Amino acid sequence: MSSNLPDRSAELVQLMMKHQRKLLSYIMTLVPSRSDAEDILQEASLTICEKFSDYTSGTNFYSWACQIAYWKVRAARKKYATSKVIFNEEVFEVISQTRVEMEEELDHRHRALSKCLQKLNERDRRMVLIRYESGHNVKAAAQACGRTIQGAYKALTRIRKNLHDCVSLEVSMETP
Repeated sequence: MSSNLPDRSAELVQLMMKHQRKLLSYIMTLVPSRSDAEDILQEASLTICEKFSDYTSGTNFYSWACQIAYWKVRAARKKYATSKVIFNEEVFEVISQTRVEMEEELDHRHRALSKCLQKLNERDRRMVLIRYESGHNVKAAAQACGRTIQGAYKALTRIRKNLHDCVSLEVSMETP
């Protein structure tokens, strides 16, 4: 940024912290693995920092950042071309657009899921977070929670059903 422009680094940090998880979630809908999505998020974040002087304060930062991430994903798709499963360009475009259109509903469901996770007992919540948030496999989650692998599979099946029912109820209660 040039020296005659106001320092907007605090604004950038605040916006990045607010939207980073959603941006990662958006990227994860477009790439084959979480680690790929995290790599692309890092690249997109660097570009966001470099181009932040082009961002107009008060406009939709998330939408602006998604456009940058979208182009980073497109560039990375060449890397995935040798993968067994890759979406053709038309499917990729539809997924990207659908994700943007569903953002409000997904935010609503995410808030409901957060409430429902808090209702779980500590052991069950820990199991879910280790398995899904950390991206570990069931074996690692079972070991961390002192369960057998079979017990972990049964517990996760039960927990997922409880979370599904809870989220459905929360969403239906908030819908006008």
